[in-house]
Amino acid sequence: MPHISIRVSEQEKKQMEHYAALHGQNLSDVIKSAFFIRLEDEFDLKLIEEYEADPDKTTYPHEEVKRMLGL
Repeated sequence: MPHISIRVSEQEKKQMEHYAALHGQNLSDVIKSAFFIRLEDEFDLKLIEEYEADPDKTTYPHEEVKRMLGL
């Protein structure tokens, strides 16, 4: 499996290790999870921006959706 190194200060390393320990995970898994969560968030934001830029989109207020669904 490939290996990636990052440089952090001693203080940052301690904080990262403390966080990982609090969550019962190893540091590698915490860093990898944080990266992929960030990547997914940015992808979701891009999709939202594209949707909001679409002039042909149709939106409905919550009350209208409830009525349409018979709720």
